[in-house]
Amino acid sequence: MRLRHILAAAAGALLLTVSAPYSASAAVGEFEYRGPLLGSHTLLDPASGECINIPEATELLPAQSPWNKTTSTATVFLDFDCDGDTYVVLNPGAKRGPLLKFRSVVFS
Repeated sequence: MRLRHILAAAAGALLLTVSAPYSASAAVGEFEYRGPLLGSHTLLDPASGECINIPEATELLPAQSPWNKTTSTATVFLDFDCDGDTYVVLNPGAKRGPLLKFRSVVFS
C-alpha cells in the first residue's frame, strides 16, 4: 500500500515538472505587425525568451507598426537577432504606429 502512495506522488511530481515549463514557454495571443511592403502579418503564440527575426524584414526594409496582443511583454529591436541599442518595450496590448521600425522581437 505504501509503495502505491510513493509511486503516485512521484508520478504527480513528474507531471507537474513536465507540464509547468510548457505552459510558460509561449506568449499567449497574437503579435501583429506590418511588413516592409505594408502587408499585415501575425505571430501566433510566439515562444518566450527566444529572439524571433521577422521573416519579412530585410536589411533595407524593416517591419513596422507592432501591436502586442499577447499576455507577455514584447521587446522589439531595430537590428536582427535582438541585437543593438535601439529597442522599444511593448506591454501587453500596446500598439505603435508606422514610425516604429524593427527587425526582431523577444517576449518575456
